[in-house]
Amino acid sequence: MQTLTGNDSLVEYGVKRALITFTCILCALLEIVDTTIVNVALNDMKGTLGATLTDVAWVITAYAIANVIVIPMTSWLSQQFGRRNYFAASIIIFTLASFLCGNATNIWELVAFRFIQGMGGGALLVTAQTILTETYPPEKRSMAQAIYGMGIIVGPTLGPPLGGYIVDNYSWPYIFYINVPLGILATMMAISLVKSPKYGNKQSAREVDWWGMIFLIMFIGSLQFVLEHGQQDDWFEDSTILVLSILSFFGLFFFIWRELTYAKPIVNLRVLKDKNLQVGTVMSFILGFGLFGSTFIIPLYTQSILGWTATDAGLLLIPSSIMTGIMMPFIGKMIQSGVPQKYMVAVGLCIFFGFSFFMFGLITNDTGAEHMFWPLIIRGVGLGLLFVPVMTLSLSTLSGKAIGEGAAFTGMSRQLGGSFGIALITTFISRDTQHHRVDLISHLDPSRFEVQQRIAGMQSNFVSKGFSPNEALAKAHQLIEGTVMKQATVLSYMDVFLYLGVLFLICVPFVLLIKQGKNKVDMSNMH
Repeated sequence: MQTLTGNDSLVEYGVKRALITFTCILCALLEIVDTTIVNVALNDMKGTLGATLTDVAWVITAYAIANVIVIPMTSWLSQQFGRRNYFAASIIIFTLASFLCGNATNIWELVAFRFIQGMGGGALLVTAQTILTETYPPEKRSMAQAIYGMGIIVGPTLGPPLGGYIVDNYSWPYIFYINVPLGILATMMAISLVKSPKYGNKQSAREVDWWGMIFLIMFIGSLQFVLEHGQQDDWFEDSTILVLSILSFFGLFFFIWRELTYAKPIVNLRVLKDKNLQVGTVMSFILGFGLFGSTFIIPLYTQSILGWTATDAGLLLIPSSIMTGIMMPFIGKMIQSGVPQKYMVAVGLCIFFGFSFFMFGLITNDTGAEHMFWPLIIRGVGLGLLFVPVMTLSLSTLSGKAIGEGAAFTGMSRQLGGSFGIALITTFISRDTQHHRVDLISHLDPSRFEVQQRIAGMQSNFVSKGFSPNEALAKAHQLIEGTVMKQATVLSYMDVFLYLGVLFLICVPFVLLIKQGKNKVDMSNMH
């Protein structure tokens, strides 16, 4: 058993394990809810802080960039400062920054505090996952991942309705203030409960891989900026995007070279030799793409096409998350009883394809919440079947400090998958809508009797409301243009669902080709 866990002294039982689990989930939830809660409040921030839409987008970008930069370094940082100290410090940074965000008096102050909040938050996710994995004995690890997964999947869904409720009933600073009491509670619990594993010697400041850190920030920071701002700045037509894309490429190149040649790298890339972790990292990327992509597009569709409020749009996704939550413990049990994870992932991908195809056939200008209920329940089942098996498969053959290093790779990969998903979806929707608009207009032949009749009907309607015939004609044309635009947007949303579904279906054969290591470790010898 020793070879397996690498650190048996960290395994806890009974009430203490339950309390540590609660602390880890609370921290994961704090970080993830904060990724999406802000989306709903952007409009109000714009008004209060007198900022443009581009400025306000930085509130999301700054947090995402800080998150993704810190995630790969977490394992190294916990080894430097001791895991408990690092975990508690991250919660404190996150909580303090939340308070400062609420007090920000202008947009750039808010952006700076969001960046600091992201630095604290990124650490919470991976460290919470590592602590959870090591608190449970190996035969119960799939259960630990199932519990952690509930936080990760419910989080993005809780953000928008909670944010919507706070903004509608109070004011936007409260979406940050809400973190303060929870952060204080989490800090106290982390300090009193979490143990630090023994990790050899710390590095002196001279030995620290500063270059590795610089190349990592160059690679991830630039990439995240490009993904967040690519569409609104017209991708490579914009010089900033072009320069940052090149920077990101060289950052990645030099980062890999540095980490493989330096004696004490800040990110241990060698842990990726583990076959299961390689597969898990790729699957986490696809999972992030699907999870964040669909969590992003459904509220967008319900708000922009169906005219729902942010709170209603957020509430729509809750049954799906509850379904995933219900699935998690069963999936944990299935893995414990030896059902191969790759089959569960393959079934999850097929179910996700079913959900996307269902949505593709369902989207119109006036689809109701009742039509989307069952497809979203199906999405919840699919996500449950993907999340826990992917996480347990990734970390199943790792031990000791490699668990933390592995968790950092899957965490980073999931975040980047989400960023890529959202960047590609927004770009695709705006380009595809134009394409559909041209197609639709080509069918509106002004010489056709039905078209003339429709325009004449609208014109006389406007004339009866007191407009002059010319104004009424212009209004009629405007109305038709609006209808065409809306229809074109709906068609582009349909395409997005179709392509998302196809993407998941294409992954199925690759998943089935995985040679699964002795993943279900010989449990008979373990008790």
